[in-house]
Amino acid sequence: MEDIILVVNCGSSSLKLAVFDSHYNKVVSALAERLSTDDAFARFAGDEAPLSLPSGASHEAALQALIDALRARGILERDPVAIGHRVVHGGETFREAALLDDDAITAIRDCSGLAPLHNPVNLSGISATRALFPDVPQVAVFDTAFHQTLPPRAFHYALPEAYYRDWAVRRYGFHGTSHYFMTQEAARLLGITPAGTSIISAHLGNGCSIAAIRDGISVDTSMGLTPLEGLVMGTRSGDVDPGLFDFLAGKGISATELHEVLNKKSGLLGLSGQSNDMRSLCELADHGHKPSELAIDVFCFRLAKYIGSMMASLTRLNALVFTGGIGGNSARVRQQTLSHLRLLGFELDPELNQCNGLYSDGRIDSEGSRFPIMVIPTNEELVIAREALRLAETSQTV
Repeated sequence: MEDIILVVNCGSSSLKLAVFDSHYNKVVSALAERLSTDDAFARFAGDEAPLSLPSGASHEAALQALIDALRARGILERDPVAIGHRVVHGGETFREAALLDDDAITAIRDCSGLAPLHNPVNLSGISATRALFPDVPQVAVFDTAFHQTLPPRAFHYALPEAYYRDWAVRRYGFHGTSHYFMTQEAARLLGITPAGTSIISAHLGNGCSIAAIRDGISVDTSMGLTPLEGLVMGTRSGDVDPGLFDFLAGKGISATELHEVLNKKSGLLGLSGQSNDMRSLCELADHGHKPSELAIDVFCFRLAKYIGSMMASLTRLNALVFTGGIGGNSARVRQQTLSHLRLLGFELDPELNQCNGLYSDGRIDSEGSRFPIMVIPTNEELVIAREALRLAETSQTV
């Protein structure tokens, strides 16, 4: 049987698993959700019937069940040649993907204070796969690593210097794997080298971020110390006045409660009072639901402002690139966002935009546009698989 690569992505209550062959073709993928609850379940992509999990199944239990199912299906007849893990926060320690050994795991654990909801569960997945496959090289690919090239003017907050020196309080940025993939794909489609590529990359899904990429490296991004800063998102507020904390404390709302509200009850959901799903909001808006119209308008206006701000970090622009569930599929969002940027010379071709650039190598700009505008589907799992195999092969030649 052909060599395979396993990609593991542990979320706070979910686990995504993907299997690639050595040519980076995806063989199968699976998702476990509602972990640590009585409603925990898993399902392979394309299967209608869910895979039963024990009540209250942990990440480790879900992973074991999915590995057992892969073996039963004949997909995992022998150990994978490499395993790649998505890790949310690498702090300033990790500027690129890293082979997982005890020192690397300790360093990831030390970053947990910066991502308390994510790094501990990422480590759970790492621990479980190391127990299942003790002889297989395993690699961590960090959401923050691509943004470690931000210049000091872009990553520093205007806070007392001791906060950065003692507690590493700075802007880190996230979705780095997706933004890196956008750089590579945009370069390929435009016929230029990745190192010579300068783009604005907008990753828009339930989580949203934008990055300015100059000559192939990240020089600015919208997310900061945590994934809460920046754009309006599905349930996250994005930028708010820090004075909000004192104001709401006076109303009896604690920091813990406000953290929950800003992360899980704000954004599109908070504005609309209905949904964090852009497709649902567009349908509601079409039927005259004013709060949904407002949610879309605020989302697009904030995005337009950030696109404009990213121009300050660039000396030229090869393309504005949209990706993610919203960025890649919502012609309405792209059109409404760029309607605020006519002064910068962005012009969409309505027909290409409606088709999401499917028949034009991702291009959706009109002939009169000052800059190319593109839609490129992201593939973070592919990046993780490539990095995992690259570092696994490197480790075997050392």
